[in-house]
Amino acid sequence: MTSLTLPARVELHPNLRALNILRDLPQVADLIELCFSHTMDGEGQRYVQDMRRVGRDDSFLHWAARVSESASLPLSGYVWEENGRIVGNASLVPFRHKKQRIYLIANVAVHPDYRRRGIARTLTERAMIHAQQKKANVLWLHVRDDNPGAVKLYSDLGFVERARRTIWTAPGDAQALNLLTNITITTRHPSFWPIQQDWLRRFYPDELAWHRPWNLSALRPGLQNWLYLLFVDINIRQWAAMKGERFEAALAWIPSGQEAALFAAAGPESDPNALTALLWHARRALSYRSQISLECPAGEFDGAIQAAGFKPQRTLVWMRASAATS
Repeated sequence: MTSLTLPARVELHPNLRALNILRDLPQVADLIELCFSHTMDGEGQRYVQDMRRVGRDDSFLHWAARVSESASLPLSGYVWEENGRIVGNASLVPFRHKKQRIYLIANVAVHPDYRRRGIARTLTERAMIHAQQKKANVLWLHVRDDNPGAVKLYSDLGFVERARRTIWTAPGDAQALNLLTNITITTRHPSFWPIQQDWLRRFYPDELAWHRPWNLSALRPGLQNWLYLLFVDINIRQWAAMKGERFEAALAWIPSGQEAALFAAAGPESDPNALTALLWHARRALSYRSQISLECPAGEFDGAIQAAGFKPQRTLVWMRASAATS
């Protein structure tokens, strides 16, 4: 595991300071929107809107100031300020997972007029020092794959690529194609769970489980899970793709706020047409949803997903480093 050794000079730069959530959130929201609006999906737009909203809510801000180091919310970080204007930002989001303290460095943004001056590097270095001081075990960040300059910057700072994941979206569609193939779509049978679970681990590795809003064991069949989902009023739906008697792929839908989140599972020998057929089926079954989202490892099943009418929103490079001091 890479360990990080960082220069203390970044703590002394006169333009660098800690985020003040009592006054900085509206400016940071404007900066994030300026830098990322061309790639921002519905979730990202709501994130910026929420940041502006809570920036006007004094009661929330005073509560947030007390819990910023214990809640998994983007309430701490560092900004770069020139002439009273915030032109750079790096957010820190703390997580706890399996007794580990994890920090995600997010929203690293610099105003276009101030780029190529080392601001992003200095902000990231300061965020890393903060995580070390808070005794974090691991640091994560993600960056778009079409930003090689940022990938190199983070590599130079000790981060190592661990995964590439693409977020896909499509609208629900009652008229979605019903493909004439030898693939049959059925409800997921409980006996398929052991294979489905192995495939889910391929698509959604345990290393990134700290960031998922759902524990995928919720898809496990059984009375205990059924009672829990009934109690929390979550209606999970699951389908299987069959070729004759052979189980080829599975797809689960977990309601998630205003979007419908799909979780796919397929093996290295699975017929890509099985995943395509499942996704067309989901678009029909969820026709009342304006947007359906799917996150998958980049590359392996891209063609099958596109064949179902899904469009890639972005591919993120997930990078990790140890926060242990040397």
